Amino acid sequence: MKHSIPAALALALAMIGTAACSRAQEPVPAAAAPATKPRPAVLRTIEAQGLEVLGEFEAPGGLRGFAGLAGQRPMAVYVTPDGGHALIGMLVDAKGEDVGQAHLQRLVAAPVSKRVWAQLEKSTWVADGRPDAPRIVYTFSDPNCPYCNRFWHAARPWVDAGKVQLRHVLVGVIRDDSANKAAAILGAASPTEALARNERAYSTGGITGAPTVPAGVRSRLDANERLMLELGFQGTPGILFRDAAGVVQRRSGLPPAEDLPVVLGPR
Repeated sequence: MKHSIPAALALALAMIGTAACSRAQEPVPAAAAPATKPRPAVLRTIEAQGLEVLGEFEAPGGLRGFAGLAGQRPMAVYVTPDGGHALIGMLVDAKGEDVGQAHLQRLVAAPVSKRVWAQLEKSTWVADGRPDAPRIVYTFSDPNCPYCNRFWHAARPWVDAGKVQLRHVLVGVIRDDSANKAAAILGAASPTEALARNERAYSTGGITGAPTVPAGVRSRLDANERLMLELGFQGTPGILFRDAAGVVQRRSGLPPAEDLPVVLGPR
């Protein structure tokens, strides 16, 4: 049976869009170790624990550096010259800087961001805002979620100005009738209008849910929930957007007011 990467190692890593991409604008050396070098045997052991190796980079001290992914977390692996041992996590130089950070940005954060964005585009979502808005923000939303409702209201200045399109990836997880309300929204002649009616009437109970949840809708809601969990969110709202470098950033829960310009862009 495969074992997951230990939690203690995962805690040493930055989520995609945070520490791994904080230097997105810095030049990154493109050179990698010669292709003729044999692949270290220790990588097979780490891969069996769930690591996906995405590339190799030059590392100091005779080490070989590898950029990988554990779940949704970028991970640097440094292999000893004998190929039989590996150090996982952060390698710091004399200035206190993480020598692998920029390489993780180049080899992991950027390509994985494209993968995540493509998954979101293929999910079942309801558009909220102009289709030609210059900024797209995905949010995992439950029709009964109070913080989703607060985020909907907080985003109105950006959405109404045509600056942002929110894409609500609907799930039904909070209450027994959440899936029924999601089904009512998705089955409406205008899901966008139905979602807006639910948010405007949230304080009085929101819209009336569908009597039953059709099997096709249930399948789409379940797929959305799986994606939400896969991307590391345990509840709603789970918000994803791209920064200026195209790297996916994420927020778990309602962003504070001072963070809204980061999530939604300048007003």
